[in-house]
Amino acid sequence: MTDPLRLNSPQRDQAKDRVAEVLLRLTDRILLASRAGDQPLRDRALETARLERLTLNTSGDIVPTVLMKRPGYGTRGRDVDLQLNSHKIVPSTNRVYHQYDIHVGNGMEKRGLIKIVWASKQLEQKLPGGRVAWIFDGNKLAWSASKLEQDLRLTIDLDAERGQPVQEGRTPDRVQVAIRRTKSGAKIDLNCVYEYLSAGLMESETPIQKHVKLGQSYFNRTFGGTQELGGGIEAMRGIYQSIRAAQGKRLVANVDVCHTAFWREDRFDSIVSQLNKNENAQSLQSAWRNQRGVFEVMTRLQTNYFHIRHEGKKIHGGRDKAWKVAEILRKSSRDFKFKPWNRERNDFEPEVSLFLYYQRAYNIRLDYPDLPVIKTTKTIIKRDANNKIVTEAPIVFPMELCTMLPNQRYLYKLTEGQTTAMLSFAVARPSVRLQGIDKSLDILAWDKDPYLRHHGIHISRERILTKARILPSPELELGGSVLRPGTGGKWNLQKGKFVAGNTASLVSWGVMIINPDPNAVNPCTLDEAHAFVHSLITSYRIHGGAVPTNMPVIQKQVGSDLRKAIDILFEAVDTKHNRKAQMLVFILPGTNANVYNQIKKRCDCHWGVYSQCVQRSKISGMISQEISQKMSNLLMKFNAKLGGTTNRITGTHFTKRTMIIGADVSHSPAGAHAPSYAAMTVSMDLTATRYAAGVETNGFREETISAQNLRKCLKPLVQHWMKTLNSGRLPDHVYYFRDGVSHNQYEDLLKTEVADLKKLFKECDTQKEVKLTVVVAEKRHHIRFFPQSGDKNGNPLPGTIVERDVTDPHDNDFYLCSHAAFIGTARPTHYTMLRDEIGATVDEFQRLLYEQCYQYIRSTTSVSLHPAVYYAHLASKRARAHSSDVEESSGSTSARSPEEVAPLSPIDPNNNGMRYGMWYI
Repeated sequence: MTDPLRLNSPQRDQAKDRVAEVLLRLTDRILLASRAGDQPLRDRALETARLERLTLNTSGDIVPTVLMKRPGYGTRGRDVDLQLNSHKIVPSTNRVYHQYDIHVGNGMEKRGLIKIVWASKQLEQKLPGGRVAWIFDGNKLAWSASKLEQDLRLTIDLDAERGQPVQEGRTPDRVQVAIRRTKSGAKIDLNCVYEYLSAGLMESETPIQKHVKLGQSYFNRTFGGTQELGGGIEAMRGIYQSIRAAQGKRLVANVDVCHTAFWREDRFDSIVSQLNKNENAQSLQSAWRNQRGVFEVMTRLQTNYFHIRHEGKKIHGGRDKAWKVAEILRKSSRDFKFKPWNRERNDFEPEVSLFLYYQRAYNIRLDYPDLPVIKTTKTIIKRDANNKIVTEAPIVFPMELCTMLPNQRYLYKLTEGQTTAMLSFAVARPSVRLQGIDKSLDILAWDKDPYLRHHGIHISRERILTKARILPSPELELGGSVLRPGTGGKWNLQKGKFVAGNTASLVSWGVMIINPDPNAVNPCTLDEAHAFVHSLITSYRIHGGAVPTNMPVIQKQVGSDLRKAIDILFEAVDTKHNRKAQMLVFILPGTNANVYNQIKKRCDCHWGVYSQCVQRSKISGMISQEISQKMSNLLMKFNAKLGGTTNRITGTHFTKRTMIIGADVSHSPAGAHAPSYAAMTVSMDLTATRYAAGVETNGFREETISAQNLRKCLKPLVQHWMKTLNSGRLPDHVYYFRDGVSHNQYEDLLKTEVADLKKLFKECDTQKEVKLTVVVAEKRHHIRFFPQSGDKNGNPLPGTIVERDVTDPHDNDFYLCSHAAFIGTARPTHYTMLRDEIGATVDEFQRLLYEQCYQYIRSTTSVSLHPAVYYAHLASKRARAHSSDVEESSGSTSARSPEEVAPLSPIDPNNNGMRYGMWYI
């Protein structure tokens, strides 16, 4: 048996453990490294090794990169047993597999065609042992225990596969296939790669025949039903399944329920009506031309597949052809003219409008001839006697005759109403979720899967039982008192004081009632605004806020120009109090992102003043003699912006001066031509309770924060920290918490952002050597805890931590549930420490991480994510309001090409100190 990874002796000794990991993790490129003499393949091997946190040196050998190993396990807290939604995978046999090259067509065919060819009955009959004996990567490599003595070559007749006769004048649809052993003749022991056999393909072979596959998830209407979300979309419940390497060099299968939005099977004209707030198709015929945003919403249909539905339609070959939308044209059926194709004459007919064509050819008079037409990805081609293309014309259909094919994923951001409907469908308590998982296991039926059985792989149906720990909860310091939240994960301020109120008395501030929609019911009056402000002042004083002025400037919005109205309010406050405004409060008539963004941009980027928005619908619940929880929730944000702090943990985690940095990059929904936004937060006190934030655009869907952005966001904040907290010197220790980075980006993170961070420290202080610890926080996973004894809902108690059984075999990682889940099933956060120069013990770091989740400044609950990362997430979302493309009069955005990523408007242009506060909270 050949060694699939060529290492020289010294490197083999050095990389012994890493090679074992590679054997567990390599997927479709498992042997590319052994064929490094072929330059394209060597490049692919390099990419594979990079993703697996290894590097190829100049001689082509694999050497490990620097990523810390687990130093040990924590001991703090009490032990508890809990189940995980994961299952052990056990190989029941030893086999040797042969690797084969698969060549389909010209070798550059699309994956869709390759998939069809591999699934063909003709190929099934020729493969030794049948297709069940072969593992195919879906592209160019396959493995089988069967040994081919010679190359296998055959022609697949796709017309015959479809049961479709070849039409006269059309070239038969045939594809050549060649299967041959790799030149290296490599063989692999199943014990080395059985994980790939199950994870890569066989896990999907059976479910994919009955379910819609999206990534590692499978959806079927009969599994968990559907829920209409409005706007032409619906939610569907599905099965998530993945295979991962775990401690003990074993594999586990992670199974969970999942939920995704899909387009509904409906006519296109009906869908665009629903997308445009149920505007009827009749009125949309003119609206798409003269109302901003209507046509842009229609373009969401692009790239989807559809059928043609009308009475005169002919189905050729017994198939209902699926068409793909290439573009929504800015022409209607009346406007669009084309030359119909005459099959009998093999030529184009005279030009006619699409509207008249359907009336003449099919006796159909379109109901909505002024809606835009649908251009497909297909064309009609006319060739001359030498087979050269003479004319090529697009195939176009009227919108009302197109019907969306079912089971196509909806990729756009859900509206507030759709999100609410999705949550009501998806949220389930642990007991209900377990029932869904058990139902998933019945459908997956691993014990009956022919692929798993053939290759000798057994996946246990029993859930893994692990030993977890529950960390002690901290004591919390309020203004003059101490709270002990225990295992509840929440507490009530009641009439308690914030641990720190506003740093300067609130003297100069104003309130504005934003103009409601003309048809609004029960708009806010000046009397209600006065009552709300009186209640706010009274409650803030009870919580420890300093508000000597009885009433601020209160006015209704002047005019329709919101920007000018904000300027009028700011100047009125300045005039009344003879000083610049410290805070502006806006009473909003409803949820309107455009209005919100205009307010935030004008206040943040023009005046440099803090702003607080509140919904008119919530005001009535805040007007009372007693302090309501709603008012306390508002005041926590209000106080934080004015320099105050809600609560902090007693004692300290830090023996030396320590800074905590959080970072996140948020991306716009698919289809939105908007940039990504990077945000970086820096702790601004010695207890790491308050954080400042810097934000900037970060390219298009680019996860790595550029060196320029890192410097722009961080340097002013780091220098402010040095000046105010450490006599102009850098901290001794820095924790860098990073969100949104996947496992295969860890090495890139160390090579780019962490290296740039080190350079920035040198710029700020050439004499100081900062010790840096790098931690990645991840929420997008499907590991769930099911304790034998949890809270009243069956969820784990806050502080539950898992370090074994489903954690990585080499990484220093763990899962921590630091919050109480009051609805649904708790999702723990997966933390991975990539580098540790500080050298805190495992217990010390886990205590710091967990207890700081109680210092989230706008909540009286512990949160599920370290606050530094949580704040970075909030700041990156708020950054959208600072976009240079936002038109302050309308809040709309203008389209830019990917090469035109404009920087954000800077906040606090008047240097009022706002950039060092919590403006984003």
